[in-house]
Amino acid sequence: MLNAVMDAVQGFGVSSTHYLQTNYKDAQGLFLWVSWAADLRNTFFIFFPLWFHLRASVGIKLIWVAVIGDWLNLVFKWILFGERPYWWVHETAYYANAVPPHIEQYPMTCETGPGSPSGHAMGAAGVYYTLVTSILAIMTSNKSTNSQWYLKALLWTLFCGVQVCVCLSRVFIAAHFPHQVIAGLITGMIVAEAFNRTQWIYSASMKKYFYTTLFLTSFAVGFYVLLKALGVDLLWTMEKAQKWCIRPEWVHLDTTPFASLLRNMGTLFGLGLGLHSPLYTETKKSSSPLVKAGCIISSLLLLHLFDSFKPPTHTAALFYLLSFCKSATVPLVTVSIIPYCVNRSLNQHNKKAV
Repeated sequence: MLNAVMDAVQGFGVSSTHYLQTNYKDAQGLFLWVSWAADLRNTFFIFFPLWFHLRASVGIKLIWVAVIGDWLNLVFKWILFGERPYWWVHETAYYANAVPPHIEQYPMTCETGPGSPSGHAMGAAGVYYTLVTSILAIMTSNKSTNSQWYLKALLWTLFCGVQVCVCLSRVFIAAHFPHQVIAGLITGMIVAEAFNRTQWIYSASMKKYFYTTLFLTSFAVGFYVLLKALGVDLLWTMEKAQKWCIRPEWVHLDTTPFASLLRNMGTLFGLGLGLHSPLYTETKKSSSPLVKAGCIISSLLLLHLFDSFKPPTHTAALFYLLSFCKSATVPLVTVSIIPYCVNRSLNQHNKKAV
């Protein structure tokens, strides 16, 4: 009974993908761009450095929401075992008496992990919910009631528009079924709201960052080992991705569950290192607009160059290690090294001017 219901739900999802690809083919470029923009990499490389230097608490919360949300997404995917449209349509018996709809594939289609809930939808919902609520908290503290109403209406309308675009883009490229993006959207907002009510992250010690990173990594690895011992293959989706993706080069190692885990753990650990670095302690009281502007511009430029470095994929262990180190470097550089260098440069310039 449950299988029949899921087949019907997923059959509807494939029909939705076919409908979007057939009737909105001209919007292909927009949908692909939205899928790229919704990737959590942009949170770490763009939103975090921008907001950390404008208001550190918002930047810190963004990292925690993104990392914990993506970690939960990994655990949920291992529990729920969600199919993806681009391989399900070829293997299901649902179309035994009919011709299955033809669905196109794109460079971002062939993700290698389970599909439920959608990581892109969950990440985008968590990150943008955090941004909207943070902006409202900042902007409405001294505003009139009417101004608050207009601002809330504008921001929440934008939020809804972004989420609709993200969800449609994931369905369009055949990476997810509609029910998977809806599940991701709801879960992402729940995670973000939980961190809106959490205060200890802003004063967490380095020890707490270390133990949190260790616990999350150990739990995920231990859960994987336990299920594997029970005969459950949590990497079952890799074979399906390699079998049904129309172009082998579209199957990327950085979309595997362990790549996501180590990337997120590296980011969280790097944030702890940066916030407890002597360099950050020395420069965190500098709040002049010139320093902030210099830090934002320098961070965005340097991280853009740094993002172009792609760890080699010929050895999985080396790839995972370098992914962890690369991810840890991003917040460490943003939080401590760049502000220190900008402050030193401006101080030297001021001394010469005098």
